[in-house]
Order: sequence, then C-alpha cells, then structure tokens
Amino acid sequence: MTEKIEPQTDNEQPKLIRGVGTVGATALNMIDMIGVGPFITMPIIISVMGGPQAMLGWIFGALLVICDGLVWAELGASMPKSGGPYNYLKEIYGEKKLGRVMSFLFIWQLTFSAPLSIASGCIGFALYATYAFPGLSTTFFARDLSVDLPFFGKFGANLAGSYATFVAIGICMFSVFLLYRKITVIERLSKFLWVGVIVTIAWIIFAGVTHFDPAIAFDFPPDAFTLRPQFFYGLGGALLIAVYDYWGYYNVCFFAGEVKDPERTIPKAIIYSILLVAAIYLVMNISILGVIPWREFAMGEENDARRYVISAFMEKLYGRTAGIIATLLIMWTAFSSVFSLLLGYSRVPYAAALDGNYFKFFSKLHPKHHFPYVSLLLMGGIAALFCFLKLADVIAALVVIRIIIQFLAQIVGLIILRQTRPDVPRPFKMWLYPVPAIIAIIGFVYVMLMRNGFETQVKYALVLIVLGLIVYLLRSYRRGEFPFREKVIVNEVN
Repeated sequence: MTEKIEPQTDNEQPKLIRGVGTVGATALNMIDMIGVGPFITMPIIISVMGGPQAMLGWIFGALLVICDGLVWAELGASMPKSGGPYNYLKEIYGEKKLGRVMSFLFIWQLTFSAPLSIASGCIGFALYATYAFPGLSTTFFARDLSVDLPFFGKFGANLAGSYATFVAIGICMFSVFLLYRKITVIERLSKFLWVGVIVTIAWIIFAGVTHFDPAIAFDFPPDAFTLRPQFFYGLGGALLIAVYDYWGYYNVCFFAGEVKDPERTIPKAIIYSILLVAAIYLVMNISILGVIPWREFAMGEENDARRYVISAFMEKLYGRTAGIIATLLIMWTAFSSVFSLLLGYSRVPYAAALDGNYFKFFSKLHPKHHFPYVSLLLMGGIAALFCFLKLADVIAALVVIRIIIQFLAQIVGLIILRQTRPDVPRPFKMWLYPVPAIIAIIGFVYVMLMRNGFETQVKYALVLIVLGLIVYLLRSYRRGEFPFREKVIVNEVN
C-alpha cells in the first residue's frame, strides 16, 4: 500500500520514502527498547523490591507491554502514517472536534517527554564513560531550581554540569549528524547498530550462564513473597522501571510512513521485538544476579555495582580489561538507542505540522533526502539541553506523563473505535479482544498510582496538560478552529 501525502504548499514538495522492512523495523524497535535502560536501572528495581523477586517486575512488565503492544499493532496497521498516536487520537476522537485537542496534547507532551527520553540515553552513555575515564565525573556546577505554582505547589529540577555532561551532549549531536540522511541509508545503519547490541547482550548472557550460582541468584530474603502493602508498593515501583526499560516497542509506528508493507510489517515488528527483548531481559538479569549478590545492588551507598552494573559484572569475572570492553559495548548500545529514539520521535511533530495541528516549521522536509530535518534538529537540540538534568529525576515523571496523556487515551480509544467505526480497515486485529486492552488499562493505572510519592509525577502531568490546553485554545481561537468554530486549517503559518 502506498501512502498519499498532500502537498505542504502550492509547490510540489518531497514525500517520505517507504524503505524500512520487517527486519529493519524490528531492529530499530529493539535497539530503542534495550538502549541503556536495563544496564542502569537494575539496582533501582532490586532496591524497590528488596531482593531477586524483582524479576516479577520484568515478568509482569512483559505481560503489560504485550497487551499494550497489541493496541499499537491494530492501530498502526489500520492507520500506517508517520506520527503514530497523533493520527490514532485524531481519528478516534474526531478530526474536527475532541480529536483535534487530544492529538495536539499528545504532540505537546512529546515535545518535552521525547527529548527527556533521548537525553536519558545520552546521560546513560556518559555515565558508563566515567567507568573508563573517571575524570569525566568532575562536576563544574550543581544547582537546585524550584518554583511555586498556584494550586499545584512547588516544582523543582536538579541541574548539574560535568565533563560527562558534554560527552552526553556530544553523542546527541553525533546521532543527529548520522540521521541527517536518506531513510534507506538509515535502515542499513540500524542493522549494523543492532548487531552490536546483540553481541553485547550475548556476551553478558554467556558470561552469566557459565558462572551462574543459583545460591546467589535465588537468595530470597525472608517474606519475599508475603502479600503485604510493602510488596504491592514495591511491585508498583518495579513495574514502573520495567515499563521504562521495555518502552520503544511502538517506535515503528512513529515512522510508519517510511515502512514497506506497513499493514504486515508494523504488527510483526511490535510483537517480535517485545518477545525477543523480554526473553533477553529475563535471562540477562537472572544471569547477573547469579554472579553479583543482590545486596550489592540494594546498598544505600554508591559503588561500582550500582553505577556500572555490567562493567562491574565483567570486571569481577574477567578483570579490568574485560570491564573496559564491556563498558564500550554498553556505550555502543546506549548510542544505538539514542539513534533510534531520535529517528522515531522526529517524525511525529512533522506529521502534526503537516496536518496543520502544530507549528508549521516542523513540517519541512529535506529537499534532496526527503526526511523532516527541522524536526530532527529541534528534537536533538532540546535533548542536548536536557542532558544537564539528573537521570533519576526524569524516569518516573516521564512514565506517568506518557501514561496519562497518551497510553490510557489510546487504549480507551481503540475500544471506542471498535464500537463506533466498524467500517475502519483492520489488517491486524487484537488477539482475544478486549481482554488485552482491559489488562493494559489496569496495569498502567497500577503503575501510575501504586507507588510512594506518585502524587509528584501526577502533578507534573497535570501542569503539562493545563499548559497545553492554554496553548491549544489560544491557537484555535486565532485560527477559528474547534471549539470556537468547525474550520480546520492545514499548513497555515502559525
């Protein structure tokens, strides 16, 4: 199926190229999912669960994202356009009515959350670089910023600058440089990066399996599985981290306009990537726990096991040189994730701007290589600025913001679309509908609320929604769009 894209102006404009197949799309999903997350969050998930029972977080997390992945697969195959959820929300809730607001809010939150997600990979890259080059951790400044907002209370951010910060910014800019080219070249590059990721994972699993000690791996603390409030709160925290580590299974939907045979490729890429990555995570993490006692991860003070999980793991087994080699491979994996995230997210504001529902400059395509270069440059630039934030301060807020503004609205929307638009083509249908959708809703609500201090992240999401609504209403009033009039302006200067 060939996607038709309307011209952006009166002059003929270049169009996106459908050049990504199933292997390339699955590879891009996987390098987005794996990234640096599991290599920096393992101590956190062990700490919140208080032992190796933290594996439940990755198991239930896999079940949750499989259920949500089926939502993405059905919607992605039905509406295979670049921008993914932007198009889904608009179609589900009405292009000229509530869908206009919902799709705008999605792009609005993505303008902040996508660069945060990209920056987290860059910061993780720089963190592992300090293992090989300890001098990079030298801090130039650290500052806590806070502001009081009416009705919402105090909001704060922790800023820090070090040599490692500039490494993070540099890797972000290098990713932009590599992505500044034709999509067919990027697909070949993604396969090359994917090979590096798989080599890294294979070595970690081989090292863990060949040195595995079940007495260490399954050294459960007393009452590890006692069903008490601490267990459920711990599971909520573990699921939040697991969801963050699994995220990226939907990346193919963001650049769906550049996917070959999207009705078949998109569901395959989503399902294959989730199953493969879930198996990798479980085997890899159990292997590591069979070598390094879980109490070293749960210790309050900083140590190498907490800061550089894989580097410390390889150094313990094979010595310092192996630790350095593992560090370089993790940095490769982190870079691969940044590369994939930038590729996917840069296509979403482009799709909204092309539709006239976001700022027009995002809609510009490169005249020769046909990719949204302005969106790519801006996303990369914002992500570079966010590298001054601390990694631990963004993960929880990032997950909750996405759950409230995007994931829940999209899952409920699929159910609405099934009831109100049975005529919509569905090349792929959710298995066992509506059971996976219901499980996904319950799971995401649990992740959002069943944690100590969840109120802070919910406040961040609500403030973002309120600000987005103000911006939308000002634009729609000036442009005469919903809810003020029914007119929809496409590609008018903003």
